[in-house]
Amino acid sequence: MSNKVPTIVLGGTGYVAGELLRLIAAHPGLELKAILSDSQPGESVAKAFPHLAAVYSQLKYSSLESITDLIATLPTSAVLAAAPHGVSHKLLDGLLSAAEAAGTKPRVVDISADYRYSTAAAYEAVYKHAHGAPQRIKQFTCAVPEHLAHSPTPHVSHPGCFATSILLATVPLLKLGLIEPRVFASAITGSTGSGRTPTAGTHHPQRHSDLYAYNALVHRHAPEITELTQVASGIHAEINFVPHSGPFARGIHATVQATAAKPIKTAELIAALQGFYQHSPFVRVSNDMPRIKEVATSNYAHMSAVADGNSIAVMCAIDNLVKGAAGGAVQWLNRLLGFEESLGLITPAPGWT
Repeated sequence: MSNKVPTIVLGGTGYVAGELLRLIAAHPGLELKAILSDSQPGESVAKAFPHLAAVYSQLKYSSLESITDLIATLPTSAVLAAAPHGVSHKLLDGLLSAAEAAGTKPRVVDISADYRYSTAAAYEAVYKHAHGAPQRIKQFTCAVPEHLAHSPTPHVSHPGCFATSILLATVPLLKLGLIEPRVFASAITGSTGSGRTPTAGTHHPQRHSDLYAYNALVHRHAPEITELTQVASGIHAEINFVPHSGPFARGIHATVQATAAKPIKTAELIAALQGFYQHSPFVRVSNDMPRIKEVATSNYAHMSAVADGNSIAVMCAIDNLVKGAAGGAVQWLNRLLGFEESLGLITPAPGWT
């Protein structure tokens, strides 16, 4: 593809930034121009991501100053932001202000939580600090791509990985009137969901052969899931969320349970979900229970469901770093740039990770 869109990655050495680099390398419509690390400009990107050395052997990290200058010189560009929560809001505000002053038009997809909420007050209630650029919030829309055909704003915020898996399972149930608006969600995530810096919860000897819940019913992503569920379905639902840490590196397996609005059979439930996602190329609904190995490293979500008349359970498996972060962001970017939304994302999971 000629006339590739110059692309900038914000996020340094994190796992999601690494996945963005991997996806961009194989994307026929994007050309990486720079990746930000203000703490180590000039350092080799391949040193942080040795598995990407074959495609980025000469790439160096850029400073914020050089990226600000770059974005002001590119008439159009794409920005994929994987900076930490609480950092992205000011970082993007500065870059967008520079672009506005220069008359350039970047399109941004933010993967942090900083632009997921519709108001600064809602963000501040969860993250306990002031939003760094509240005037920018109205320029961002937050949704999984499958739940919004077109963004009404120039920029998009991608939901979190837990939220993505639970939204994919919950929104159709509510929107189709299949359940009462009280949802119980349990999701198990791999250790990469906790970031690259080792902690007691992500250190391999501690996590290996173990499974445990944490922040049960008080996880900070629960308000995000509640708000985005209402936006996507038009129904306010009570979301009861219990996250778990699993003994694997990547992937999320979510189970959503609710009371049926009226008696329903498993075949009817699966048919309803298949109909809801019939035009969504990355969501596969089948009779077979989803497995993380079937989606790990890919942008696909596998789902199944069961019903016993009065109760409903929907299972969803995704890769937390791809469908729940970098891949979903590229999917949105494809739409913002006028590409086919599946461009550069159709590679299936290897199956034996």
